[in-house]
Amino acid sequence: MDLELQLVDLARELLWTTIVLAGPVLVVGLAVGVVVSLFQALTSVQEQTMSLIPKMIATMVVVLLLLAPALQILRDYTERILSQLVSFGLS
Repeated sequence: MDLELQLVDLARELLWTTIVLAGPVLVVGLAVGVVVSLFQALTSVQEQTMSLIPKMIATMVVVLLLLAPALQILRDYTERILSQLVSFGLS
């Protein structure tokens, strides 16, 4: 029973880590997409690259800015997983 609880906790922590890492990038992409779409609707400009390029640039900037904290979060999560291998009988 204890093993099942550990697995559920690991799965919950994995989902939370995924949300923390991907959330800011997705929110920025969404916000830039809404702003560009609003601009296109107001000016009747329907250029396809106008919606793609700003989202790509904003996403790359956010990824570069958050790269160090994201790697720290991933390192901490990996250390927690590897430290629990003994309890699963995998080491």
